[in-house]
Amino acid sequence: MELRIAAPADAAALADLGARSFVAKFGNMYTPEDLDNFLNESHSAAKTTKEIADPAMRVVVAEEEGRLLGFCKLVMACGWPEHAQGRRVIELKQLYTDPDTTGRGIGSALMDRALEIARDHGADEVQLSVWSGNEGAQNFYARYGFGKIADIHFMVGEQRDDEFLYARML
Repeated sequence: MELRIAAPADAAALADLGARSFVAKFGNMYTPEDLDNFLNESHSAAKTTKEIADPAMRVVVAEEEGRLLGFCKLVMACGWPEHAQGRRVIELKQLYTDPDTTGRGIGSALMDRALEIARDHGADEVQLSVWSGNEGAQNFYARYGFGKIADIHFMVGEQRDDEFLYARML
């Protein structure tokens, strides 16, 4: 498995992987209309292309023999400044793996790289949000030293999801 910064040519495959991963984990929680609208807004090739090109983001992909296995997106700015504990805070926006490859250490490799990028950027805190019902992800983040610092919410169409804001000092 190779980890690398995403290139513009990765946009369509990243958008597809993001949508498939989201649907596999959360698709049953939403009305078809809310889900379709969310996927079109958040996991389109056009949006992914912009994120890859954005100097305020880092998109890291995990790849094996030309196949994308996972990715993470880092916003090199604080997503929730009202909860910031550090002076230079970044946000881990997404960490997704292909639903067919879960359990192979891809998420761990991506998290290790994300934390390395954060340190290289001079960040002293990383924030991320996680759905309140996703205990597996919460346990994964806890293994990396993240802890809950606030209750927040996330909108998918008309549905408001209760989320937890996690953070880790570097």
